[in-house]
Amino acid sequence: MTRSELINALMRKNPHLPVKSITLIVNAVFGSIAKSLSEGNRVELRGFGTFSFKTRAPRVGRNPKTGAQVHVAEKSIPFFKTGKELHIRINKDRS
Repeated sequence: MTRSELINALMRKNPHLPVKSITLIVNAVFGSIAKSLSEGNRVELRGFGTFSFKTRAPRVGRNPKTGAQVHVAEKSIPFFKTGKELHIRINKDRS
């Protein structure tokens, strides 16, 4: 689901709200999650999951075109872990 599909789904469920308000709400939620992660915090949404980040150590990689060694700096990677309720909901039909 894309951001616009999410906004459209929320519009169908809440026809009394203007599109502009729904768009602002969706952007505020995603913006808050991104800001919190960029500040080094984790975001926990009970029943849904946890957004955090993992740090990858510096390493020596290879340029695939030339084969030359390239030093790759340490970096933080966003990570999502599903909550128990979401995990159960996703897998209930597969049992």
